[in-house]
Formats: sequence, structure tokens, C-alpha cells
Amino acid sequence: MMAGVQGRVALVTGAGAADGIGFATARLLKAAGARVAITSTTDRIFDRLRDLGPDACFAATADLTDPAQVRALVLAAAKALGPIDILVNNAGMSQSGKRAKRATLAQTSDAAWAFQMGISLTSAFMVTRAVLPGMIRRTYGRVVHMSSVTGPLVGIAGSGPYATAKAGLLGMARVMAIENGGHGITVNCIGPGWIETGSSSSAEVTAGRYTPVGRPGTPEEIGHVAVFLASEEASYLTGQMIVVDGGNTLQEFKVALD
Repeated sequence: MMAGVQGRVALVTGAGAADGIGFATARLLKAAGARVAITSTTDRIFDRLRDLGPDACFAATADLTDPAQVRALVLAAAKALGPIDILVNNAGMSQSGKRAKRATLAQTSDAAWAFQMGISLTSAFMVTRAVLPGMIRRTYGRVVHMSSVTGPLVGIAGSGPYATAKAGLLGMARVMAIENGGHGITVNCIGPGWIETGSSSSAEVTAGRYTPVGRPGTPEEIGHVAVFLASEEASYLTGQMIVVDGGNTLQEFKVALD
């Protein structure tokens, strides 16, 4: 029998969108037997809580760049469900109603840089820092950062702050893996490629059709990888990034060849 995530308490950030990676991961964790806490910046997180069902679930809004709000979130989730064993840092890329505009690095404003660093990198640092002491005391933990192929492996013109933040998640994971491996804690990243969500542009969906698999990925396909990395069985896998991109980064030509 595989222990998986049965009975473990998981916190998934950035789970407000019904068709996003965060909520897909939360649903799969619950289906696998975890008790699940979810958070986002807006009240739509309570719609997702209703979708999950109230049994063994918890939801709260929080600004994850605010240390006080992060501490309050972690304490409230632990009070409702128990100490956090699993953290999925999915928040990032954009906040509801605050999508960043593309710009070259030379044209990127201080505010745009700080905003993307905040929601995609600092937020993960804040929440991870808040849950790590408890994981260390209990000598068990699973941390999963939702990175990207953009930054660690490839780049897109106009996405400098996003790519930098996502590459930073991988660097943070590697350091944390070294620092915490002896405490029974693993830290890994997922690197999604073209994944079709409700916020995907038509150009992004089209790009997904030129992968070797011939389509964009689904949030659930990312969520299944997150559940594995969160499982007890993934105990010897740490400091790594699992790329889930339909083979896109393997190919030089992104269009059909005659």
C-alpha cells in the first residue's frame, strides 16, 4: 500500500481560479486523502471551498507578500486542519485583476519589477519560511514550488521579471533542499510549459499545439505531478525541477517541417 498524502495537511496557494493549476492541485490532493487549505487574494477562494466541500478543507484570503497575513494564514489553517505537512507554492504570474504588461527589461519600471518579484518569488519565500519551523520540529515536510520552463530553461522577450522570479524559485528550492534534507523535508519545483487555463491567451493555446504532444497541457496534468512530489513515496527526490511541457523544450523547430 502506498501512503501517498493520506491524512496529511496541505496548503495550496493561488487556488482561486476554478480552471487554474492551484485549484486542480487542491482537488487532486483532497481526492488522494489529504486535508486541504487553499488561499488566494480575493473572496472567490470561498467559491472554491464550496466546490471542494467543507469536509477536511479550509480557505482564507491573504496577501502573501505581507508577513503578518502569512503568519495569520498558517496559524488559521493549522488550527482548522492540523500542522501543515505539504506546501504547494502556486501563487504567482498574476493576481486577479492585476495582469502585468509585457515590456523589455530596459522598459521595465521599478513598480512592475517589484510587483512580479513579490507575487511570484517573495510570496513563496514568505509562506515557506512560515511553515518550515513546524516541519523541522516534526521531521517531515514536502514543499513544491510552481516554477516554469520560462526562466530556468527558456526565455520569452518581454517576460524578464516573470522569468527571473521563476528561475529564483529553482535556486531557492536547491538551497532549501540542502538545508533541510536531514529533517525529512524535500523541496522541489515543477516547470510547466504551455498549460491551458482560463487565463491563457489564444497565442499561448496555439503555441501548445506545436509541442510534440500536439496540444497544451491541462491543469490536472500539473496537479498529478504536484501530488506525487507531495507524497511520502517521493522521499528521495529533492532539489529538482520536473518539467511538464509536452516535450516542447526538447525541440529546436516549433513549427511543422516540410
